Amino acid sequence: MGAAQDILINWSPQETRVAVVETGAVQELHVERTLERGIVGNVYLGKVARVLPGMQSAFIDIGLERAAFLHVADVWQRPAEGEAFAGRQVVGAVPIEKQVFEGQSLLVQVIKDPIGTKGARLSTQISIAGRLLVYLPQDDHVGVSQKIPLAQRDALRARVQALVGKPEEGGGGGFILRTNAEETSDAEMSEDIAYLRKTWARIREAAGLRPPTSLLHQDLDLLQRVLRDLVTEETQTIRIDSREQFVRLQAFGQEFMPQAAVKLQLYKGERPIFDLYSIDEEVARALGRRVDLKSGGYMIVDQTEALTTVDVNTGGYVGARNFDETVFKTNLEAAQAIARQLRLRNLGGIIVVDFIDMQRPEHREAVLAELRKQLARDRVKTMAGGFSQLGLVEMTRKRTRESLAHALCEPCPACQGSGQVKTARSVCYDILREILREARQFNPKEYRVVAAPRVVELFLDEESAHLAGLSDFIGKPISLQADGTLGQEQYDIVLL
Repeated sequence: MGAAQDILINWSPQETRVAVVETGAVQELHVERTLERGIVGNVYLGKVARVLPGMQSAFIDIGLERAAFLHVADVWQRPAEGEAFAGRQVVGAVPIEKQVFEGQSLLVQVIKDPIGTKGARLSTQISIAGRLLVYLPQDDHVGVSQKIPLAQRDALRARVQALVGKPEEGGGGGFILRTNAEETSDAEMSEDIAYLRKTWARIREAAGLRPPTSLLHQDLDLLQRVLRDLVTEETQTIRIDSREQFVRLQAFGQEFMPQAAVKLQLYKGERPIFDLYSIDEEVARALGRRVDLKSGGYMIVDQTEALTTVDVNTGGYVGARNFDETVFKTNLEAAQAIARQLRLRNLGGIIVVDFIDMQRPEHREAVLAELRKQLARDRVKTMAGGFSQLGLVEMTRKRTRESLAHALCEPCPACQGSGQVKTARSVCYDILREILREARQFNPKEYRVVAAPRVVELFLDEESAHLAGLSDFIGKPISLQADGTLGQEQYDIVLL
């Protein structure tokens, strides 16, 4: 049994933010921006506008400003009796002009968002994603994610098959087991199957009632995914600060997830809901490199393209008498903080932790045990190795969505994400070398240096002798112009 948790939802027309709080501390943060939500996964009743036999494709009107695109490879066909199933479609398909015709109504799903002048890309094979399973209503096989170890696949397939039931018993449709369903209970899987079949029934019903170019099904937004993916037995309350969204979520929950819906509450407090646990300050901290620990130690978290490194330090000076104990205590606290930071920042891929060196083997074992215990609470799959010869702990965490930093930030225009810029003096010397290089090739009346204010100040002050010396050497005047819009490393040398 894990710790009791509360879920807080802060809704605004432009953005939905969800915080999962345990024992007064934020453990997870999810953000979805309205303008950044794509349409991949949406199901429409499309209308065939044009068939292009030469390109083996068709343009389908789905009610967007630009017609969407359907290629013959994405037109689903039922395999013939005894024919092997090849991936999602049958290879060697019938020409498109024999399958679709102008004016026809067609159930289609978006597989690629529209970009620039290109319309959305469509498929006629519908797949509906649940928390644990993906439902393929037009198929009848049960597949298992390749990422699940081979030894477990057959047993999992048999379990799903038993829960799905036989087609003649009303158990039609195919299912693919997702990676996160590896260690799930039959009850949870049954719930997912029921949700997916109900969703498909609603799509079919809507297809019969609504006119062509209607949107029939949308992938769940963050609010609905809270009920589907985030609520557990430990969840006590789900509080939301918008009456309109509370009503909408309640209706969705009562139909699809009644156990989760009873935990919903409308937050009516005076203070903004995220102020209850200082969540905005937590977000700011989760975007910083330094994480302070209660014991006085701290961690530095560096996220790069390839991996994330966590460096644990003791901080202030510690007396030598119980140095071992201080190190042990700091590392134990860091083990708990690391697991939380991974969830909060949603860091994925390879993570390398450099704990403070510990002399005693039992201390190392205890820190490792604490780290693994904390990681076990993560809903995302994580694995940690032991201490390497260099005293590092390597671990992996499955990438599920963008990290918090990638979702909320962009690389700094001044340093391009390196975290450093050249000093003003280094830039001054770059400029002097560049002028010398230009003087060998060109013969202007004057050189004008356009640079950041700090660089110009240095030229007027400490570096003025060097600038004057170069001007004498090349026999040409050099003038300076400060431009506040330039970054410290940016400059231009104008030949006048």
